[in-house]
Amino acid sequence: MKPTDPQIVWLEEKPLGLAERLYLPLFVQGLATTARHMVSPKVTVSFPDERPTVGNPLIYRGVHRLNKDEQGRVQCVACFLCATACPAHCIDIVAAESPWPDREKYPESFQIDELRCIFCGMCEEACPVDAIELTSLLDLTGRSREEMIFDKEKLLSVYDITKDAEPMKSAGHTTASATGGHAP
Repeated sequence: MKPTDPQIVWLEEKPLGLAERLYLPLFVQGLATTARHMVSPKVTVSFPDERPTVGNPLIYRGVHRLNKDEQGRVQCVACFLCATACPAHCIDIVAAESPWPDREKYPESFQIDELRCIFCGMCEEACPVDAIELTSLLDLTGRSREEMIFDKEKLLSVYDITKDAEPMKSAGHTTASATGGHAP
């Protein structure tokens, strides 16, 4: 395409006014923002001593947990949908034949590399049985890379820690399929 092509529309730049050339309005806006922040209440929290509050724990994306069913078994059916949906490829599942008659498979091994995870919530959205959830736990620390790879036992222990404070997000909600096609 040549500069003389008739399909090209050349736009002329507007000349700057006096106030725009002096940057005065932008300077005053910056000072006003600084003054607002100087008089606003401080929200600093001394983390190990004080626990910060999470605004809405139902939408916060913290440490993962594997949920248990009514019999205390892992709720996961090893369908691999969470691992498939994960954009960071941090979920690793090894499936085995289930010892229980109500399902075909269960996860013999389930691992999440929390250092690789981007906490997007895609695993939680993809799970058809609500077996994996992100909690509002925010203290995700470890002294080595191996400590940050959460295996099935560690994920189930997070469930034991958080089950009372954060009930399963699907608990209390009846789906249309469970009510015979009619939502409540």
